[in-house]
Amino acid sequence: MQDLRAELAATLDEAEWTWLCPHAKRDSLIVVATGLDLVDVGVAIANDNVPSVQRWIGEQLIYKPSDIQKEAWNSNPTQRFNALIVQPYVLIQELPAA
Repeated sequence: MQDLRAELAATLDEAEWTWLCPHAKRDSLIVVATGLDLVDVGVAIANDNVPSVQRWIGEQLIYKPSDIQKEAWNSNPTQRFNALIVQPYVLIQELPAA
């Protein structure tokens, strides 16, 4: 598990909305609340940790972006996110505007 955590942490990066749009069109984006650690969520999803993932979904801490969110991001294509790929998903956390 430490190897997976280290591997995912090494791939965590920033991305602009324009780079994430193709993933949004494939419906593969998952928004992760800022209170959660993106790598922890990635590890849980990769390890099929159903209880944790279901709890986060139930508490609306991880969710698919709404049409309203996507429209807002489309109007600000340089909006930045922390992004982590956990096939077939791309986990994102919105970064504060600079």
